[in-house]
Amino acid sequence: MATAASNIVIVGASAAGLTTAAALRRNGYDRDLTLVNAERHAPYDRPPLSKHLLTGEWGVDRIALKTPTDLDGLAIDIRSGVSAERLNLAQSRLFLTDATELTFDRLVVATGVTPRVLPDSAHLDGVHTLRTVDDALALSGELVAGRHLVVVGGGFLGTEVAAAASGLGLDVTLVNALPTPLERSLGPAIGAQVAALHRLNGVDLRTGPANAVQSLVSANGRVTGVAFADGSTLDADVVFVAIGAVPAVDWLAGSGLPVGDGIECAPDLSASPGIYAAGDVARWENPAFDESMRVEHRTNATEQAMHVAERLVDGAPDAFASVPYFWTDQYDLKLQVHGWIKGYDEVRILEGSLVDRRMIAVFRRGDRLVGALGVGAAKALRSWRQLVVDGTAWADVVSS
Repeated sequence: MATAASNIVIVGASAAGLTTAAALRRNGYDRDLTLVNAERHAPYDRPPLSKHLLTGEWGVDRIALKTPTDLDGLAIDIRSGVSAERLNLAQSRLFLTDATELTFDRLVVATGVTPRVLPDSAHLDGVHTLRTVDDALALSGELVAGRHLVVVGGGFLGTEVAAAASGLGLDVTLVNALPTPLERSLGPAIGAQVAALHRLNGVDLRTGPANAVQSLVSANGRVTGVAFADGSTLDADVVFVAIGAVPAVDWLAGSGLPVGDGIECAPDLSASPGIYAAGDVARWENPAFDESMRVEHRTNATEQAMHVAERLVDGAPDAFASVPYFWTDQYDLKLQVHGWIKGYDEVRILEGSLVDRRMIAVFRRGDRLVGALGVGAAKALRSWRQLVVDGTAWADVVSS
C-alpha cells in the first residue's frame, strides 16, 4: 500500500460515499473506515426515488445499495443520523452535529447536493422537494388520484415526477419558465417533443416567462395554489418544486478547502493533500473535455468513487477523465445521453422522434462532437459514444 493511512473518513453515504468505501476494501485497504451518514436509513440508491418508489412499485428495501450482510462484511463504522458540521483541516478533525468529532488521515467528501426551494415555502404543508427517501415517501403519500399536482420546474426531476403522478391518476400541471421542458439540457427541438409526450399523457403545460412562479398561495398553513409572473394564479392541492440544487458545502466554510460551485478539485479529484471529493459535490478539471465541470448524475458518482478509492490506496495522482452518462425515464421511454452537453452550441436530431420511439440526436460545442442522445437505439448510441470519447470533429460526423 502506497499510503500510510490508518483511518479514512467518508462524509456522505449515498452512491459516491458507499462505493468509495466498498472499493477501498476491494482494493485491499483493511484499516479503520468511517462513513458519516446524515440519514437514519441504510445507504440507498437515489434514481428510483422519482420513479419506482414514488409510484409504490418498489418498497424502501428494494432501493438499498447493499444488503445488511454485505454492509457488515465491509467492516465500516457507519455513523447514521448525524451530519458533518465543521472541518478543521489543519488538525485533521471533523466535527459532527451530535457534538462528537472524528480524526482522520484521509478524508473523502461525498455530501451531494441540496434542493433549491421557493421563498417562504418551508412552513407550508403540501409543498415538496425530492432528495431523500423520506422526501419521496412524504410526496408519495400526497399523490392521490383526482388531486391537482403542480410541478414547478421542467428539468429531468420535474418531468419524471409529472410522468409518475400522471400515471397515478392525478391532474398534473407542469410549470416551466422556459418555452419547453428539458430545453436547457436538451434543446428546444427535443424539448418540444417532450412537451408533446407529456400532453399526450394528460399533463397540462404552462411554459414561458409569463408562467414563472412568483410565489405560493396558502391558507391555514397549507399550499392552495401558485401565483405567476403575469399576475394569474392556479389552484393546487400539492406542489412539487424541482428548480435545481446546490452543492452541500456550507459546513466547509472556513475550512480552507477551495469551495465554489462545489468543492474545487484537481484532475485527480483531490482538493487538498489527502482530501478528495466524489459525486455531485465535486468540481474538477476533466481532461476528456479540457473543462472544469460538476456532474449531478448517478453513474458519475460511482465512477468517481472508484477512482478516489484507487488514489487513496496507490497514491498516484492519475486524472479522472470521464465521458458522463445519464438517463431520464419519461413514461415508458428512456432517454440516454453520453457526453458533456452543458453549454452546447448546437443540437441536431439526426433521425427519429419520441413518437417513433427511436431517436438519435447529437450535440456540438465549438468544432467538436460533445454528446449524443439515444432513444430505442442502444447499438447506434454506443457507436456515437465512442466518437465522443475520441473527441471527433463535428464536421467529420455531421454533414451541413
